[in-house]
Parts: sequence; structure tokens; C-alpha cells
Amino acid sequence: MTRSSAAPPARSATGRPVLRFFSGLSIRLLAFNLLLVFLPAFGVLLLGTYEQQLLVSQERAMVQQARILAAALAESGPIERESAQRILVNLAQRQDARLRVIGPEFDLLADSSRFGPRIDEPPTAAEPDPGVRDNLLYRLGNLLYGVYARAFLPPEPPTRTPGLFATESKLVLQEVEEALQGGYGANMRRSPGGQRSLTMYSALPIRSDGEVMGAVLVSKSTYQILGALYELRLAVFQVILLSVTAAVVLSLLLSTTIARPISKLRQQAQAILDRRGRLTGRFKVYRRQDEIGDLSRALAELTRRLEGHLSFIESFASDVSHELKNPLASIRTAAELLAEVEEPHQRARFRGMIQRDIARLERLLSGVREVSQIDARLEQQPVEAVDLEPLLRSLAEAYGLRPNGVTYRLQVPERAVTVVASPDRLIQVLENLLDNATGFSPEGGEVELSLGVEGADAVVRVRDRGPGIPVEHLEKIFHRFFSYRESRRDGHTGLGLSIVKAIVEGYGGSVQARNRDGGGAELGVRLPLVD
Repeated sequence: MTRSSAAPPARSATGRPVLRFFSGLSIRLLAFNLLLVFLPAFGVLLLGTYEQQLLVSQERAMVQQARILAAALAESGPIERESAQRILVNLAQRQDARLRVIGPEFDLLADSSRFGPRIDEPPTAAEPDPGVRDNLLYRLGNLLYGVYARAFLPPEPPTRTPGLFATESKLVLQEVEEALQGGYGANMRRSPGGQRSLTMYSALPIRSDGEVMGAVLVSKSTYQILGALYELRLAVFQVILLSVTAAVVLSLLLSTTIARPISKLRQQAQAILDRRGRLTGRFKVYRRQDEIGDLSRALAELTRRLEGHLSFIESFASDVSHELKNPLASIRTAAELLAEVEEPHQRARFRGMIQRDIARLERLLSGVREVSQIDARLEQQPVEAVDLEPLLRSLAEAYGLRPNGVTYRLQVPERAVTVVASPDRLIQVLENLLDNATGFSPEGGEVELSLGVEGADAVVRVRDRGPGIPVEHLEKIFHRFFSYRESRRDGHTGLGLSIVKAIVEGYGGSVQARNRDGGGAELGVRLPLVD
């Protein structure tokens, strides 16, 4: 007996299999569900792109405000402090950025922040950061993202310091210098006052008659963008936590409804076999109307059929042993008597008994071998579409040539009747039926062989005019070694009709027996027609 190389299941101290709460299937389900959760979670990484888009939009808005102011200043001729301040006052704080007008020598001529408070002014150093950052979930998410960033992302480039602000009356900045040279200057610095936000600076030249007369510096904090990003990050992290919780709960539910029942089925499979491989029970059938229930019912049906097959083997072995016992006992008795007698005719008699019993043993063994081959190899034999009409006709003609005093009459339909089977096995079925009918037919009797179609089945019937079948034997004549003949020494082993049943049922058909009106018996075989 070969041994399996698979690892044995885990067992407790009592020897019973351990029912693991987290099986391999449960872990895979959990990993799959978490993967589906964290795939959207990687969208957090796209917040950087979203932030860049917001910054670009803010810069465009700032540049647009600077252009409007630069155009207004260019129309008034040479830039003077009073005219620049008057224009900023006329704007009445309708702009959402800080605007400053700078002369050609970096002189600060006007500043919109000096004309009153602004609704979008960032908090000062004394004011707290946005409340979102104090949220516990936000801190947890920020911690996890920090771990990821340190492990996988490159370090961020340093942000410039506020730069050189020589005095309140002069602004010596790189972007201002670029604007005074006729170009466009832009920069980003940390917001003053200890804030976490940055301040964006954009500088545009003021041109009059093609000559640069000054610059407009517009600045705005990214504080509002930062607050929006804080809220968005918190919302995304909340969704992630809810998704993770749902994934864990769903995985546990799937583990309970899928993995654990499968594990129980495995335990039942180990429990229904003893150490010698014999069945000691059956699978418990689940009433669930799903694949697990279907699997349990299929395993229960498989066990039932296997149990029936094992019962068949045991019964067959018992029947064979019983059938072999009688001829062996007869041979033993005849051999013992043969050694004791001296008369030639008595010795010839006992030798004849031994030879007949040996021939009977050979027929029994041949029949047993045939039944065993049918049971083990019928489904492995090649099959083909067989037209029954020429097959029946050739058999009827062949039997009609035998000198047995019986005539054979064939009835076939006009249409072709085709089944899928092995031609050799079909011939074996029909020959056994004809032999049985011939054996019970009286001298000068007639055997009728007919072919027909009933529903989706091809039906072959063999009728004789013999004594018929006793009612109590109608269900037994297809059993192994059963015969109601007066003597079994005429060459009959009781396996012919059993072989017929085994072959027909192996091809999905059935066989029946009944008595005819007026005397005689009828044996019918049904086989599925070819679609």
C-alpha cells in the first residue's frame, strides 16, 4: 500500500483533528479583501497631484489679479505712491491675495494689507493649526503615511526661507528683480509666524510705452489649500478604516460560512474511514442551498455509491465462494471414491463426474472474470454509435441456422435506431438473451426478437413460449448465480442475465422481465437513443 506524501492534519491531545479558526482559505480571503481595500487607498498618493493642481489654479488667479493691477497702474503714467495707494483703496479688498506695488529701486510704494483686515488672512503664530490636525484618526493616518514616505519616497526639497527683507520700505526679492527686468518671477516660501503653510509669490512688470516702470508683487498663503487637504486626507482615511473593518468582518463571515464547513467536511472524510480503509459512516448532508451544500450532498452520494460498491464486492465474493464450494466438494468426493474402487465402470463414472465438475468450475471462473471485467472496465472501453437493426438481423440469421428446433422471428421499425455503446458488449447482451429464450423454448417453438422506440429509448424485446417465470422470481433472475432450472449441470452458471444487467445499466439503460399472456416470458432492454 502506498503512503500519501501530504502532511497530516493538525490534531489535539485527544487525537481529534483541530478545527482551526483561521484556515489557509480564511487567510487568503482576508488578504484578498484587504488588497481590494488598499488598492483604492493608494489614491492618497494622488493627493500630491491634486495639491499641485490647486497650487497652479491659485497661481493663475494671483497672476490675473496682478495683471489687472499692472494694467491700471500703466494707464496712469509714471508710478507714484499716492496713485498706487488710491488704486488699491478703490479695489475695496475685493481681491483675495495681498498686492504690493514696487518701484524700480525696490521701493514699496503701496501694500493692500495696510488698508484693513482681510477675510482670508492666514492665522498668526498665536492661533492654532486647523482643528483637523488634532483629530486622532488624522494623526494615526499621518503616522502611517510618514512611515511609508520615509521607506519609499525620496526626501522633499527644502523650502526657501522668507528671504531678504531689508526694510519695510524696500523688498529685495529674486522674483521682484526678475519682474523689474521685464520677466515673470515666482517663488514659494514658508509663511511667517510659525505656520505650517507656505506663501506663494508672483511678480509681474508694470510697462508703460514699452518701458518697465515698476512691479506688482502678489502673494497668498496656501493655508486654505492646506486645510482642504487636511479634511480630504481625514475623509479618505476614515473610508479606509471603514473598508478595512468591513473587509475583516466579511472575511470572518466567509470563513464561517465557507472555510469552516469545508474543514468539517474534511474531518468527516477522515472519520468515515478506519485504519484499514473501510467505511464506518457517511457524510453529514448540509441543508444549505449553495455550493457547500451541493458539495456535502455530492460527497454523501459518493459515499453511498462507494458503500454500495463495497457491499457488491463483498456479496460477490461470498457468492463466488458459495458457488465454488459445491463443485469442489463434488470433485473431492469423487476423487476419494476413485481411489477406493477397482471396477473399471465405477472408475470411469467417477472420472466423468470430476471432469464435469472441473468444466463447471471453468465456466464459473470464466463468468466471474467476465462480471469483474464489466464492473471494472466497462466505462473505459471505447464506444461508438451502433445501429441496432443490422446487429439484430445478423444475430437472428445466425441463430436461425442452429439445429436446435427453434425458429427466430425479427421485427424492426423502418427508421434507424442508434445507441452509443460497444458493439461487442451489445452482441454479448443479445446473445445472452437469445440463449436464455432458446433454453426455455419447447421443441418447435418460436423466439420473437423485436426492436422499437419508446420516448428517448431504444427498446429490444426477446419473447419465448416457454413455461414463463415464476412470479416470486421475476426480480431475482438478474441476480448473480440465480437460476430456477431444475439442474445446473447443463452448462448454466446463473451469470448470463446478471451480465446483461451489468452491461445495460453501465450504458445508462435498464432491463425488465415479465410473463406473456398465453405463456412464455419476455425480457426487455432499454438503452438511451443517440441525440
